Amino acid sequence: MPGHHQSSFSYGRYAGGPDPLAPPVDLAEALDAIADDVMSGYSPEQAMREFLRRGGRNRQGLDDLAGRVQQRRRDLLKQHRLGGTLDQVKELLDKAVLEERKQLVRDAMMDNTDRAFREMRMENLPSSTAAAVNELADYDWQSQEARQTYEQIKDLLGREMLDQRFAGMKQAMENATDEDRAAISQMLSDLNDLLEKHARGEDTPEDFENFMAQHGDAFPENPQNVDELIDALAQRSAAAQRMLRSMSAEQRQELMSLSAQAFGSPELMAQLDRLDSALQGLRPGEDWTGSERFEGQEGLGLGDGTGVLQDLAELDSLAEQLSQSYAGSTLSDVDVESLARQLGDEAAVSARTLAELERAMRESGYLRRGADGDLQLSPKAMRRLGQSLLRDAAGRLSGRQGRRDTRLAGAAGEATGSTRAWQFGDIEPWDVGRTLTNAIGRVAAEGGSPAGGIRLDVRDVEVRETEARTQAAVALLVDTSFSMAAEGRWVPMKRTALALHHLVSTRFRGDRLQLVTFGRYAQRRDIGELTALSAMREQGTNLHHGLTLATRFFRQHPTMQPVLLVVTDGEPTAHLVGNGQAWFSWPPEPETVRATVAELDRVGRLGAEVTFFRLGDDPGLERFLASMAHRVDGRLVSPDPEDLGAAVVGEFLRHRYPGTGSTFGDIEWE
Repeated sequence: MPGHHQSSFSYGRYAGGPDPLAPPVDLAEALDAIADDVMSGYSPEQAMREFLRRGGRNRQGLDDLAGRVQQRRRDLLKQHRLGGTLDQVKELLDKAVLEERKQLVRDAMMDNTDRAFREMRMENLPSSTAAAVNELADYDWQSQEARQTYEQIKDLLGREMLDQRFAGMKQAMENATDEDRAAISQMLSDLNDLLEKHARGEDTPEDFENFMAQHGDAFPENPQNVDELIDALAQRSAAAQRMLRSMSAEQRQELMSLSAQAFGSPELMAQLDRLDSALQGLRPGEDWTGSERFEGQEGLGLGDGTGVLQDLAELDSLAEQLSQSYAGSTLSDVDVESLARQLGDEAAVSARTLAELERAMRESGYLRRGADGDLQLSPKAMRRLGQSLLRDAAGRLSGRQGRRDTRLAGAAGEATGSTRAWQFGDIEPWDVGRTLTNAIGRVAAEGGSPAGGIRLDVRDVEVRETEARTQAAVALLVDTSFSMAAEGRWVPMKRTALALHHLVSTRFRGDRLQLVTFGRYAQRRDIGELTALSAMREQGTNLHHGLTLATRFFRQHPTMQPVLLVVTDGEPTAHLVGNGQAWFSWPPEPETVRATVAELDRVGRLGAEVTFFRLGDDPGLERFLASMAHRVDGRLVSPDPEDLGAAVVGEFLRHRYPGTGSTFGDIEWE
């Protein structure tokens, strides 16, 4: 038909880049898991490695894949045994001898002396299969079937010897003619000449091309140059050597004796020995001396056994790649084609997805190199994690209060001048100008024309942020004594600080937040320092020093409402003395308690709103903190560690919006 264009399409296995059918990488899940490990004391590099090892939801990790690799290796060793070729040779020999005996009995025309001689020769064959085969090499068979069966032994040995070095040759040479054998002999001679020429550095690319043009059909690997050819041959040849070393001494001796009968001529073994010698010299790094212990019942011939030894070597290589334990290792090192061969396509997809996840994490901006060269969580990651933790705290608040999702935004008050994208539950007024601008830009980007009118989309809406009329100076004091780490409170403490930091920095930008850790000493921390802080092993709970830093912070912001939030799991056991050193004592000394109470009184005189968060069930701590809270007209909240973030955020919001009521815990006064 004129003007008709017919297109043709071909379909095949996908081979380019990441699998388009693989599940998308979940950076949010990875970041949360990595951040948890970082807050537990891992470096970001270690944390990322641990996540890749564990895997994620519905995704195998490196440990799962490595376990399957090891199981596959064990299965191969337990399933098979060596000596399959010897078994086949013995079976053919027994059949040939039996057919010859039948013929001797049937042949009435045979000279009786000749018959007796032949029968005696059959009766007195050596017990060794190899020796018996060699003994009959010059025997004049009377049975045509016996002769053909014996010739099958020679053919089998020749094909197995070739299959050891060239995978698939056993099948290719089945029913081979003398012409086929001559062609193989010529290929071996040309191959050895090429390898020896290469070893001397005298070969050219044309030599390789000429060889492949003549003998390329023998190499399904389709090597593109002489080095690829040598690599493929050396791996197979080394596996053949390891197979021989895995046999018993008796089996090796039998095969060596039988090798001269391959194709009825010792010429084949001479060519193969020459090939092995050349390959070992060209690739000495291959494992030429290893061995394995096979324990199964399924006999392996020489070619199949060599293939299994290659599989074992490939599995060992995969195990090393999946371990990621060597310097500079990345998941791009994993040979996914080998993994697919050994474990199937599903495992290859898992490995490819993990590699993509590793690459995406490094390129996403969530991780960055610090001045010391180590990976660190970036500010972008801290914001993303803080948002996630704050959302979790809001959900817990909502669930505990029996109300809709708590909106963590400024209250209806003075506008801050900033806008942000609308989120479900926001009650702030729309910024009409920004909303219309967003809609026009979106319609234009989608190829439409704003001139024809626009329809607003929820993605276009921006709201004007507002803030409470009174700004606050918030000091969050967190206990970093040894018991916090020992009792599993270290990570909840960090998650709490990060959630509060994100809330203040994004919704209460006019407020100021000071993070203070107190162990044997107290110290101001930025959020990055606190998140990466390793568990402290020193003893001491110096609340006195922490309150001193809080007092100093409040005095630096005299126009702001001071808010003090203290998270601790122990009574004060240390305080600062005149020389600035910490005095530690357990049980707490009266002087430590007096110094701590005196500093709390200073905080109270500044008008601070104070809340203590008690972790643990120590009755003594409960009485002490209740007394401290009562002293400054504050509150005591006793959350579970997993509810700590929601408790602190709830108390902060209560201080910012008086009258909203308590969110967690009962206040206990003494």
